[in-house]
Amino acid sequence: MDSLSSETFFSTLPVFVDFAGVADSGNYRALPADWALATADIVDSTGTIEAGRYKAVNMAGASVISAILNALGNSDLPFVFGGDGAVVAVPPSGVEKARDALSAVQSWVSEELKLTLRAALVPVADVNAAGLEVRVARFQVTPDLSYAMFAGGGSSWAEARMKEGLFAVPPAPPGARPDLTGLSCRWNPIRSRHGDIVSIIAVPVAPDNISAFQALIVDIVALAAGEEREGHPVAQEGPQIGLSMAGLSAETKTAPKGKRFSHRLFILGQYFLTVALYRFGLTLGGFDAKVYRQDVARNADFRKFDDGLKMTIDVDPKRLREIEIRLEEAASAGICRFGLHRQDSALMTCIVPTALKRDHMHFIDGAAGGYAMAATRLKKQISATPLKAGTQG
Repeated sequence: MDSLSSETFFSTLPVFVDFAGVADSGNYRALPADWALATADIVDSTGTIEAGRYKAVNMAGASVISAILNALGNSDLPFVFGGDGAVVAVPPSGVEKARDALSAVQSWVSEELKLTLRAALVPVADVNAAGLEVRVARFQVTPDLSYAMFAGGGSSWAEARMKEGLFAVPPAPPGARPDLTGLSCRWNPIRSRHGDIVSIIAVPVAPDNISAFQALIVDIVALAAGEEREGHPVAQEGPQIGLSMAGLSAETKTAPKGKRFSHRLFILGQYFLTVALYRFGLTLGGFDAKVYRQDVARNADFRKFDDGLKMTIDVDPKRLREIEIRLEEAASAGICRFGLHRQDSALMTCIVPTALKRDHMHFIDGAAGGYAMAATRLKKQISATPLKAGTQG
């Protein structure tokens, strides 16, 4: 692959529009070997969640994506939000900028959110040398926005190496700050309308049984699809307009210290203006609050694939039990390992460079631990039933 086609790899990928397509290997293409994976997560996210600070955990995870997209000046890159962390694939021309962004965001998370973010930059060539691939697909949620899906085991391998301290990116000196323009966390928790907000992670046991795992994914997606809006936690008309004080505090900290008061006033001004426009059915300079609220729902990433299925869905008890039974059967058959966490509401963290365009991004997670707690339960299941030698964990 020549350098030009490598740089434009993701933007030229064909899209698919039915989420069940995440189980179709034909939708994926191998990421070029000269790319790299920027990966990061919060150390002891479980303890932080138990202390009631999951809003801060989500903000830290999304800040990784925001910092790298802003540093590269490109919002059209493959990435996955994981609740307490993220992975972003970067082209060769952006590797050093991504490294600087990872360093700066670690410093910001430490000093402003009082959390520890570890980070690594893993060359795809090293993933390939380990016998794995980073395969990427492009799921189009609306004509204006698509999200990347990852398969091939490479993303998980990179995360595991990061946790071992390999390919580490050190924090920047104290006071360094990333560009977090557009990062926001303003919405109040979104309560379940049907029973439970459930965060689910399901991963394959072994690569030689991948067809059975793909069939499982199709079944789980179909079960969830029987719910209103396929289990989407956000109503079609969008989330209720409300301002989370915890989110306001976190977003205020994205501004330089000398400008925080004015930034806080700016956020409050935007909020009250949006409320007024929505209530009176008015528009301002091309901004329509009703359309924006609907787009928030449409653009939310409540389901994804990152070397396994990840969903945060709103389901009734009967449907949830059907999903659990199918997962338990697959686990007993050695097809998958899974973790599941219930809560009564979901959280949304957003990247909105401008509300005048319709490609703003909204990351969904459970409000009481979500993916981080589901991952903890997944790890316990794996520990209780060790994988055979040579299989992928």
